[in-house]
Amino acid sequence: MLTKYIESVMKRANYEIIQDEEPYYGEIPIIKGVWATGKTLEECRKNLQEALEDYIIISLERHLPLPEIDNISIKSDRVSA
Repeated sequence: MLTKYIESVMKRANYEIIQDEEPYYGEIPIIKGVWATGKTLEECRKNLQEALEDYIIISLERHLPLPEIDNISIKSDRVSA
């Protein structure tokens, strides 16, 4: 279930090229504050997924709500679909 949730969220990521040492920038608009950069698009995607995973863990530890995505809901006490 968690893998499906992460995959569904990552499909909503936006990427762009910026003027930086790591020119690829990615963010997930439906989850504010989750973003990453990378030297390649693939590195940026990997870094973004790691940032998302960290966000999920912290949210669950603090009992903060996560958005429902594709009818997948993750809560600190249970995962449901």
